[in-house]
Amino acid sequence: MVWLGEARGYLTDWVTQLWVRLTGRRVDLVSFPWLAGPVGDPHGIGRDFFVKLAEQEGLEVEHDGDRGLLQDFNALAAPDFMPEQVNASVRDFYTRTSAYELDAWAEWCGIFRPFGQILALLFSRRLQQLNVPLSGLDTSRGVTSEVVQLVDPVTREIRHTAWIRQLLGTGNVLYAGGYSLAEVPRRRGLCVKVVFPLPNGNAMVLMRPEAHPDGSFSVVSAGREFGDPGFYFTVRDGAGRMWARYVRSLKEGIRVFPAKGGIVRADHVLTLWGATFLRLHYRLQAARPERLSVAAI
Repeated sequence: MVWLGEARGYLTDWVTQLWVRLTGRRVDLVSFPWLAGPVGDPHGIGRDFFVKLAEQEGLEVEHDGDRGLLQDFNALAAPDFMPEQVNASVRDFYTRTSAYELDAWAEWCGIFRPFGQILALLFSRRLQQLNVPLSGLDTSRGVTSEVVQLVDPVTREIRHTAWIRQLLGTGNVLYAGGYSLAEVPRRRGLCVKVVFPLPNGNAMVLMRPEAHPDGSFSVVSAGREFGDPGFYFTVRDGAGRMWARYVRSLKEGIRVFPAKGGIVRADHVLTLWGATFLRLHYRLQAARPERLSVAAI
């Protein structure tokens, strides 16, 4: 890989960042606070990114106790979403994620499989971020699941919640993402916000919640224009300027089903221009079921 220096990083990353700058829009976090998120180092991300972020921001890293992707599931309440319609076992997973063990496997669809291999070769393996499994062998030895919280040492406020998943067989980082809630301009109610740090920027997914009659729960990133839920790339330069690109063609949905036999199941579907290119399946089992609340049993 061609290295262009600390400011630009690797050539392939710089080309991607240039695309965001040329096709996206200039933004600032005062006017667009929902686009705030951790920015990655040009050298890569890896499983220790959020530990380093804590050091940079003077925060403490907490690993103890049950930690969830969401602190309060009911905060998602909106005119088009009622949290109480979601099964208690699904809500428990989101608020006690660290208590669950994870299995995952992937299905690449048709002609998109070589595309996944190219992404792995050019970006994912080197950056140690977004290493989507390419075959069953990648996940055959299991997947680690670690939820960490970065806490203000004085106020004890949780500043960042990160979910790091790593493939045991290869050591590659599947995902290292920050989870929070955010309000986008073109939706009434909060979205689930996931930020994946990348060199000099990040990939950001803002997903609206949906409840289903069977008690399952979905988050969906589909939208039509900038300011909708959806997929965004952001890039920052050395002068602090920021650009954002809304990727309308890329959509995803995650549906989490109520527990059966103590196991929560989830399906994750990604589409590009309306064609499904990847399906991810998750099996989530509470490692500490004795600590489940009465409402979740």
